[in-house]
Amino acid sequence: MRQQLGGAVVLAALASAAWSFAQAEPTPATLPSSSAPAAPPIAEVAVTAPEPRYVAPTLRDRIGRIWAPVYLNGKGPYRLVLDTGASNSAVIAKVAEDLGLPPTGALLLHGVTGSATVPFVTVDTFVVGDMEAHSTMLPIVPDALGGADGVLGMEGLSNKRIFIDFLHDKITIIRSHMQRAPNGYVTIPLTRTANGLLLAKGFVGSVRVQAIIDTGGQATVANLALQAALKRRHGNQDLRLSSIVGATDDVQSGQDVPVPPVSLGPVVIRAPFLTISDLQIFAIWKLNREPAMLIGIDTLGLLDILVIDYRRMELQIRTRHND
Repeated sequence: MRQQLGGAVVLAALASAAWSFAQAEPTPATLPSSSAPAAPPIAEVAVTAPEPRYVAPTLRDRIGRIWAPVYLNGKGPYRLVLDTGASNSAVIAKVAEDLGLPPTGALLLHGVTGSATVPFVTVDTFVVGDMEAHSTMLPIVPDALGGADGVLGMEGLSNKRIFIDFLHDKITIIRSHMQRAPNGYVTIPLTRTANGLLLAKGFVGSVRVQAIIDTGGQATVANLALQAALKRRHGNQDLRLSSIVGATDDVQSGQDVPVPPVSLGPVVIRAPFLTISDLQIFAIWKLNREPAMLIGIDTLGLLDILVIDYRRMELQIRTRHND
């Protein structure tokens, strides 16, 4: 199975995943499986912020990733995939041409499956929600983002609150006021790595795992250390071959293996398979020696609401069964 993955980081497939709450009921209810029949086309949604100039429609792409409207040098909005697994934003070549910006240099881009030297441009202003940045350097990435104009990375979001309502197709990016989760939500504590990744501590069965929250990836992939730990605890596993395509267009092989439930605090994710791959990015992030996994939009998109609060350093989530 071939996985097309966008952004500066990618994900593979946590097939037919469903969320539930470990302590809510003796037999927890779950969200609809991601293998359910395709939903009708998703309507436009609004990004809201304190001032009207920041309000613009946004969409989700065919695999559910969020496209946020971004204004560059006063032009736009350009559709950038909201990617919590990418430390920096990037655009495709068409955007640079539209802005009339020639490359001003080159840099080494680390994708999930490989690395490549790519050109970059520098924009004077970069506006999304109520965030405005200046003199921002944007790498130019291959046009493999499902129609999006680039990637919205996590630089500049350290004091922001991102509210994503998957049920009503709405995304809001505002300053965080340290708001607690409303009634009916559960929270998952996060830590942030030096390169900006959001990490949640969890378990796959009885194996402790570092879980990276990645809204920019199609699905979910784990490293070889997790596979080895699962094998020691649960014995041999049936394997299905797959492949992963990264932001640098490199292809890397993977294996889909059956896994026990994934637990993040009080939340349980039930999925029959998880893709395992020795992705280069795990080594770059220094997460190749301990069990780790990237959780992508195939799983996150099954939630009703996902809030990422960078000041509180927590996820606040709501699923349909805990209204």
